[in-house]
Amino acid sequence: MIKVGPGNERTRVSQHSSDIAAAFDDSPIMRQLQDLSTRRRHLEEVEIEFTGQTRILTVSNQKGGVGKTTTTVNIAAAIADLGGKVMVIDLDPQGNASTALGVPHSSETTSIYDVLINDVRIADAVQQSPENERLFCVPSTIHLAGAEIELVSQVAREKRLDTALHEYLDDLDEPFDFVLIDCPPSLGLLTINAFSSADEVFLPIQAEYYALEGLSQLLGNVKMIQKHLNTRLRVSTILLTMYDSRTRLAQQVADEVREHFPDEVLKTVIPRSVRVSEAPSFGQTVISYDESSAGAIAYKEAAVEIVKRGAPRRKGRN
Repeated sequence: MIKVGPGNERTRVSQHSSDIAAAFDDSPIMRQLQDLSTRRRHLEEVEIEFTGQTRILTVSNQKGGVGKTTTTVNIAAAIADLGGKVMVIDLDPQGNASTALGVPHSSETTSIYDVLINDVRIADAVQQSPENERLFCVPSTIHLAGAEIELVSQVAREKRLDTALHEYLDDLDEPFDFVLIDCPPSLGLLTINAFSSADEVFLPIQAEYYALEGLSQLLGNVKMIQKHLNTRLRVSTILLTMYDSRTRLAQQVADEVREHFPDEVLKTVIPRSVRVSEAPSFGQTVISYDESSAGAIAYKEAAVEIVKRGAPRRKGRN
């Protein structure tokens, strides 16, 4: 019979602990943490230069629940974090972008509704977000829910935002680097105003089965706007959101979208993230709520891609 002494027992326990540590080091969780750490370091080393040219992007998708507003506010916050000056125009009557940016938008607040309907200047409606001194928002209020009907009788009803926005931008001493317009998930006069004002369409797509169906519908609407209202408009950016790398479907959708739009789809994908979902309830973007989370890092990486790509060639104003 072999006797195990205290020394041998300690050796065996130590070896067992080493085996557990080695297994943990090679676990999916540890690999994910190491990957996030590496990506954070790369982001810290990124050098960004802004040209002084204002890029105006309409963030749109007529299919609801794809992360449109979430993408708008988090990309805006990420660009501001990189040193850019950014304004978000909240054209969605739900006002979720205003909430996420911590901007008051009660019924008494001067808002984008007043700009569209009452000829109020954007300068009188824009607010600085408490999240970043370079991040601003023109809020939505509940009144915007009736704006679709009220716009019908307005002169130049499809171009009212375009006129107000460019008058505001032309008077600024320090230009905005980006203007992001958050649209409602429908093609009404609010969305048409957004399309008429922008140079670029930024399209978030959920990595799921019906993604391309909604995309083809939106592209048809963009062509209609290009023909009748805004020849300079183009779909410049597509971002895959709510991406679940564990499913084969997500990868298939990503491959198919990249095949159809190789130049427009960002390399970065936005994963499903509890932190991203939680942040708006605290009046924050995920960038300030938990900047080390997977969602925050992904949005920062997407923002870097968008800035580095540069603006599309302008075809002049209509």
